[in-house]
This record gives sequence, C-alpha cells and structure tokens, in this order.
Amino acid sequence: MTEKYAVVVVGGGAAGLSAALVLGRARHRTLVVDAGEPRNAPAAHMQGYLSRDGMPPAEFLAAGREEIARYGVELVRDRVVDVERGEDFAVVLAGGRTVRARRLVVATGLKDELPAVPGVAERFGRDVLHCPFCHGWEVRDQPFGVLATSPASVHQALMVSQWSKDVRLFLHTVDEAELSDEDLRRLAAARVDVVPGEVAELVVEDDRLTGVRLADGSAHARSVLFAAPRPVPQTGLLERLGAELHETPFGAYPVVDATGLTTVQGVWAAGNAIGFAEQVVHAASGGYRAASAIVGDLLMTDLDAAVQV
Repeated sequence: MTEKYAVVVVGGGAAGLSAALVLGRARHRTLVVDAGEPRNAPAAHMQGYLSRDGMPPAEFLAAGREEIARYGVELVRDRVVDVERGEDFAVVLAGGRTVRARRLVVATGLKDELPAVPGVAERFGRDVLHCPFCHGWEVRDQPFGVLATSPASVHQALMVSQWSKDVRLFLHTVDEAELSDEDLRRLAAARVDVVPGEVAELVVEDDRLTGVRLADGSAHARSVLFAAPRPVPQTGLLERLGAELHETPFGAYPVVDATGLTTVQGVWAAGNAIGFAEQVVHAASGGYRAASAIVGDLLMTDLDAAVQV
C-alpha cells in the first residue's frame, strides 16, 4: 500500500527543515525528502543568522534533522523524480518508493553555475566568494577582486567596497563601453579600480589565492575574489504541476503569495526555490510561514468536510 502523509517536504535545507519542524509540532505526519545537495555546502560557515552566526552549514542542518526527529518527522535521503496531482499528490522517489501527500512544500533551492575561469570553482566558498553579507567581515580590509560577467557586476564591486578600500573590478567579458556614466562615477567615488581585459586564471600559492592573471600575462595581487554565479532555479517539480513562474534577472521563479502558496492549490514553495537572494535566515522564516499556513489550511479543510457530513 502507498504510504500517506499529511505533507511531503521536498528539500532538507533550512526552508524544508523549518517547515517540517512546524508541521511535526502541529502533529501532522510529515516526510522530508532530501537529496543532500545544499547550496551553501562549499562554505565553511554561515553568518548573519542570530544565535547561529559562524556555525558550519553541515552542523546547522544536523541540528535541524535532530530537532524534527523529536516530533516524529521522517527524513529520507532520496530525490523526488515525479509528482502527480489528483485528489492528493502522488510523489515518486528515485529509489522506487511512491508516497501520497495532502499538501506539498517545495524547497528544492537552486544551483550556482560559476564562471568558467580556472580556479574559480575549486576555491568557491573559500577565497572566491559571491556574498559580502555572508563573508565580508571575515575577509575585511584584504585586497579584493571582482570578476565582472555582466554590467551588473558593477553593483557587486560597489557593495564589497564597504568591507575593503582596495577593490579592483576585472572587466573580464564586459566591454568598458557597456558601463554607464553613472557606473563610472560611482566606481570612481568608491575608489574601485577598473581593470580591462579577460581573466585567464587565478594564482594560487600554498593553497590560498594570491592573485588574478589576465590573458595578456599580467598579474594582479589579490587575496579575495568576488564572482557572481549564474543561479539555476530547481523548478522542475513546480513546472510539472503547472505552477506559474515569473521571470527575474536571476531566473524564473514561482509566483507565490505571502505564505509561499504557489498558483497550484496545495503546493507551497520556500527558500531559494522562490528567489535568488534568500539567505539561510530568510529560508528558515519562509519554511515556517509556509508550514503554519498549511496547518491552518488542513484544519479548515477537515472542519468544512465534517460540517458537510
């Protein structure tokens, strides 16, 4: 017989675990399906989460898994490969198991595609970074580089100048003519040096970044490089269900209300599944909001059904 749950949560990161915690405490039978691929896995620590500042991401997730287990929430290491909507949802796992759920929380996050510069992927999360709010304090006052992959990289260079006054914007694949007069004025005001030319590789010595080498052979001493990955939203399940998406400069994400409810009745989304800029603290909050809405939704559905009997 197919197992039945009140809620299946797809994704076991901060959003999914937070939702599961609320659902478990509300006495709903809940299953979390986690593929074990958190977005922040390359980072040694997470910052800006009150009471958890500096905590390693893996430790944070382990604590979350322990907490949901106290309330009878089940967690399986697997991947959802298909979902069908009928009176409820049939959720098919890669391992061959199919379960049914009255409601779904999709917290599948996104993947970061990094610029194809030798050394960037290998050092991402160490001294190649993308978020100054996540890592700026730890690398403050060091010589920064910013790898431009679009004119929007100007914004990143301006932002990181809050944490260091030695910033160089490597234009890489961006033509200087693509920068607006306002961009150039702001870069000058922030004392950000603009360096034309394509970046060929990173210079690494004794397992640490020491510089950026351009295609013309010139090298610039830098100990930190900020690079903007291309976010790839993991919206496959939502698209199968017919959820409406909206285009943003950072990819297509589901249309949701204030609780994370998508345009598909019974399906909520949370965390990086709804936006590029959801930090861990935002994701946890989004999972909580989605779960509390689901608790109310299930209760009212059951009460209305009882009244009609």
